[in-house]
Amino acid sequence: MEILTRYEVARIISARAMQISLGAPYFVKVQEFNASKIAKEEFKKKLIPMTVRRTLPNGEQIVVDIKKAIDNYLSVWGEI
Repeated sequence: MEILTRYEVARIISARAMQISLGAPYFVKVQEFNASKIAKEEFKKKLIPMTVRRTLPNGEQIVVDIKKAIDNYLSVWGEI
């Protein structure tokens, strides 16, 4: 079961918030423009357009399926 670490979640949300604040399109409807809230809402709805690549101790790199990993994270921790 792939699950995101809390450090990966923080990095994903902060990177996405920075993209949004610099003018990237976002995928959720909002009442007010707040990049952090938009990024968190996209995370909850699994609409983050990113890829997570992990480097294992043996040097091998794996690509994590972000939608499954977010789903697993939210099922374990519930909230962000």
